[in-house]
Parts: sequence; structure tokens; C-alpha cells
Amino acid sequence: MHILLTNDDGIMAPGINALWRELSPFFRISVVAPDSEKSASSQAITVHHPIWVDKHPIDNYNICAWRVGGTPTDCVKVALEALLIDDRPDIIISGINHGSNLGTDVLYSGTVSAAIEGALHGLPAIAVSLDCSWEPFDFSPSAKAARKIIEAVMNNTLPPNTLLNVNVPALPEHELQGISITKLGIRNYENTFERRLDPRGRTYYWMSGRISESENDADSDIMAVKAGKISVTPVHFDLTNYGIMNILESWGL
Repeated sequence: MHILLTNDDGIMAPGINALWRELSPFFRISVVAPDSEKSASSQAITVHHPIWVDKHPIDNYNICAWRVGGTPTDCVKVALEALLIDDRPDIIISGINHGSNLGTDVLYSGTVSAAIEGALHGLPAIAVSLDCSWEPFDFSPSAKAARKIIEAVMNNTLPPNTLLNVNVPALPEHELQGISITKLGIRNYENTFERRLDPRGRTYYWMSGRISESENDADSDIMAVKAGKISVTPVHFDLTNYGIMNILESWGL
């Protein structure tokens, strides 16, 4: 089986390194990932300047790898429509992200968006994130969890236009409380914008913020991770609100 790995933390990030270390003894791996961090890039694509692509050596592993001067979505597009056009992967794995992608975070996440792009191309796709802060963490338990989920996906069939969004608590492997199939929760942020001046006197703003805890259902991804469980959420990208279509028609539009 041929796996394409990508991410939004950059090709040198510890999460994607943990994935290829865990997966390469069992699967054939290709890596196409950004040359630097591209977090919170959502589904952005590069259209106003070239997308630079270079071979990237990975020592001690028989892996073809490229670093891309673009977004996570660019990486998947370039991989499937140029670099691997004659060697199409069987599945796309995006991650392991350094930090969770829970609830409404998926709308901003470059990690999840890369998986969405894979699903748009008709491939099974999984986004994997570790619910950790920015201190160094051990990614190996989440890489092992990813391998288990990959094997389950390849032994079964995901519906079209569907990906799995996986979030793993930052716990030792023996403390993880199993896997929970979940729905997306709600995650809000209290953002602040600090006004500053650059050396030429122009105004700019620096955004920061913190999570504002919302009440979430017990079967949400947020609550599962809080309980020490690996959250697996099936996500599809038909954003249509079918329930109000008849209401809109009644408006006489």
C-alpha cells in the first residue's frame, strides 16, 4: 500500500517524522509537505506566484520526499496532479499536527484541509492531531494510533467525500482510554488584537487569543479528548443546510 504523507507544520516537524518512522516498515511512503509552517491556512491555494518544489532527502528511510513552497492544499494538489501522477497513493494522511484540531477548528486547519483535498480527489484521507501545547511531546502513541486507523480504513470503505479527523490526547500510550467515534464539537476563541506601529509608522495588528470553553455534548470530539480518548470524527464537506431549503423557497426568492 502506498501512503502520501503531508502536514501544515512543515516537512521538518516532529509529527510527520513520527508518522514516517511508524509507517515505513509496513507501507510504501511518499512525503509531500510544506517547506515551513503553514498552520491555519485552511483550504488556501497559491495562484499569484510559483509553487517551488525541491527533493528532500530523508536519511535511513527508503522514502521519496519533496518540500513545497506552498500551502498544505497546494502540497496535495501538486502531489496528485504532478509528482505522483503515475504512482497514485492509496490513502492520504495529514499530520501529525502539533496541537489539536477539534470542533470548529477544522474550518481553519491546514492539516484538515490537506485531508479534505485528498478526499476531493477521491482518496481515503485522515487528518491526525496531537492535543498538546507547544512544549516537546512524544508523538509515537499518536503515530501508532494512526497506523491502527489506517489499517481499519484500508480494510473497509469510507463513503465518498468523507475524511476522518483524528485527535489524540497527549498521554502515554498506556493511559489512553481507547477510541471514541465522535461528532464535531464547538470551540470558540476570545481573540485580542494588539495595535502596533512598524518602523515606518504604519499600523499593524498582532492577533492572539485563548480558548473560550463552550458546553459540548458528551459524544463530541472535545469531550472525548478531555476524557483521555482518541477521537475519530467522520467529516464531509457538503455544507448545505438542507433543513432550511424549503424555508428559503417560501421567501419567494
